[in-house]
Amino acid sequence: MTKGNRSKKRFSRRRAALVKTIEEKGIKNQQVLQAIHSIPRHLFVDTAFENRAYEDSALPIGNGQTISQPYTVAAQTELLEVQEGDKILEIGTGSGYQSAVLCELGADVYSVERHDKLYRSAKEILQELGYRPHLKLGDGTLGWSAYAPYDGIVVTAGAPVVPEDLMHQLKIGGRLVVPVGDQKSQVMIRITRTGEDEFKEERLNHFKFVPLIGEKGWD
Repeated sequence: MTKGNRSKKRFSRRRAALVKTIEEKGIKNQQVLQAIHSIPRHLFVDTAFENRAYEDSALPIGNGQTISQPYTVAAQTELLEVQEGDKILEIGTGSGYQSAVLCELGADVYSVERHDKLYRSAKEILQELGYRPHLKLGDGTLGWSAYAPYDGIVVTAGAPVVPEDLMHQLKIGGRLVVPVGDQKSQVMIRITRTGEDEFKEERLNHFKFVPLIGEKGWD
């Protein structure tokens, strides 16, 4: 049994309790809930926070970044409406946890991270668990045009505006999920590309994310 498989057996009751919590908060997609139940979140946090890994809260991961609250991860993933085999772009790999959730759903995942330390750590953990997303070190606000178009794009940091580069890297019918606002609070926005230059925007609940830094984000 690999270390990754052994780790999945730890904290199983806490993971079950976490799934119940986020379900009670309104997450309905059973595949998303099962993914949260399957993934050992404690591997994606510093060992100092291991005993808090299954709280429904964000936790620091270094470089001024956080691993998102599990409810937030589940909510963004649910809004993407991921189908097995979908090509999904993630902006802000961070700990790698959101990538793991997307991989668990059967997505073909592309993820961009600007911090070298987080990029390397996430790559190691994801490989250990048997996930194989495509990872890139760079400015996520520009997307990853080489592999566009995508069925879905998820942004895991708060943007001042919707980055247009990301909108145009969607397939027609594809969805972009991005929190937009100031550096204190953001509104979750889902944009669906309905035509070559046509987009439908839905404004949803309020969330709080770390700032999206880059050419098309915050300075």
